[in-house]
Amino acid sequence: MMVVLHTIFSGLLCLQCISSVICTPQKDYFDEELLLKPLPSGHVYAYFQFTTLWDVDFEATSFQHCHLFPRALGEIVGRYNVQELHISLTEGLWRHETWGYPVHDAAPGAELWAWFKESTKNIDKTWKELAGALSGLLCVSFNFVDASNSLNPEFTFRPAGIVSSGAVNSSYLRYSTLPREIVCTENLTPWKKLLPCDAKKGLSTLLNAGHIHNTNYHSLGLHLRPVCRDTTCSQMSVELRQTVSLVYDMVILGTGNQDWSIKKLFGIGLSGACPLATMSNIYIDIALNETGAHFQLTPTPPAVITSTRGGHKSKFAVYDIKALDIDGMFNIAAVYSSSRVYGVNIPPVLFANRYIIGYGQERGGIVTKLHNGHWQALDVVYLENIPWFIPLYLHTLKIVANGKEIKPLLKRFIPGKARARPYYLEVALRLPARSITEISLEFDYVFLKWQEYPPDANHGFYIGAAVITSLLPVGRNYTGLPQDGSTITSSFNASRDGYLVQLRTETLIITMPTPDFSMPYNVICLTCTVIALAFGPLHNITTKRLRLKNKEQNYVIRWFKSKLTRSSEMKEKQS
Repeated sequence: MMVVLHTIFSGLLCLQCISSVICTPQKDYFDEELLLKPLPSGHVYAYFQFTTLWDVDFEATSFQHCHLFPRALGEIVGRYNVQELHISLTEGLWRHETWGYPVHDAAPGAELWAWFKESTKNIDKTWKELAGALSGLLCVSFNFVDASNSLNPEFTFRPAGIVSSGAVNSSYLRYSTLPREIVCTENLTPWKKLLPCDAKKGLSTLLNAGHIHNTNYHSLGLHLRPVCRDTTCSQMSVELRQTVSLVYDMVILGTGNQDWSIKKLFGIGLSGACPLATMSNIYIDIALNETGAHFQLTPTPPAVITSTRGGHKSKFAVYDIKALDIDGMFNIAAVYSSSRVYGVNIPPVLFANRYIIGYGQERGGIVTKLHNGHWQALDVVYLENIPWFIPLYLHTLKIVANGKEIKPLLKRFIPGKARARPYYLEVALRLPARSITEISLEFDYVFLKWQEYPPDANHGFYIGAAVITSLLPVGRNYTGLPQDGSTITSSFNASRDGYLVQLRTETLIITMPTPDFSMPYNVICLTCTVIALAFGPLHNITTKRLRLKNKEQNYVIRWFKSKLTRSSEMKEKQS
């Protein structure tokens, strides 16, 4: 009897716990947005942002019961004591000089950086385990991230969210890149599974793999940070932003004109908004209607917003998907009034280029050119993360602006260690007004162990992109979100004293001294041939027995066989 009562009592307690969890109101919100921006070069920039905001404390136990927030990611963040997490998977190069600034800049390949909480004991071990867990979550080669290609920059990266303590300790930061990583459908599929509606409803249905991977540039992003819940910032909330950046070349699409539409870009129309989304908007930048070729939007936008930011004026057509009565598939088309669609290209205030110098395979150099088109000087921070197998020489560092050598404001350099630590260089300098500044470094080519070469060794070795950070005084060509904002809407009329921008340069390919890997194949073939030819005779000699035959005995045997043959023939004739 007591056992039965105990079982019933335990069951009631479980039902009470389950009902309390289900009935507890979930204070989380999900917004989905799409920004379409025609570029002066004739390309079309599409930027998706899916924002999940959860009013919960940033603790490990908070991620045990999730509603809109992806639990798979929450368990990883809680287990490894992560304070902030930023991931980008990029294929292609964003061309700042002709396209302006993206909303989120990303380096080619895979980029990962994270801030850990101050209670974390072993940062390097936790960083390695975190990278391995994210590798399984997003199907990325983050399992190759370790101490040999990671560093903790002191000035370039600052926490994007709020910090519990006043001081920022860069020892809790880890940053790494995999410039050789290739982004494919295997990354897009698990990325979409983190969304509340997956890819079944809402703007995420436009993310068709066949149309995404045919673009000139595509980038997947995942950004997690703690934000303030109210103006007093007495409590924290968790913010997760999932982003997709795409650049389409309308000429390559092969339709014969520059007209574009949602169906033409993504291969499908929009069936409606995500039912779990609080906001579902599409923004189209129509500023080029005044400076470039005029285009007409169909259907007519319900609202037009004028945004003034940092002295730069923009206009956006706004479509509220939740307010529209969609029957079938919804499509937005832009029809140009003339065949000439290229506008006046005004380069941004700051952009950079990077290349390799030198000849032969003994010595070489890396040169980065920083272009400052502003009428005032700009302060920038330049970060280099060079692999350990490319030894740099700090005494060869030269910074020349308009033919005059300038000295950096501060400099930090940690030499690399073979197979254990990369070369780390971080320089803060002031770029003169309307100048081109060259930063050059020399390095040596070294020989590696044959196991350390990739399968396609003659293709070359990749050097990750350099990161350039600056605070721009004007907002021209700037589309980034304010640090205290979460959605694209928050960037409208968001003038600030300065606009934080981070640029990633090109990745570099260096051809290292490579041995002839065909020689082992030749040696194996030659060795196997020699062994095969030598084995047969030696085997016969060592295993067969040599016996002498008697000639008289052989003669008797042959005579007896001939007699038998003749007798058989005679019998056949008689019969």
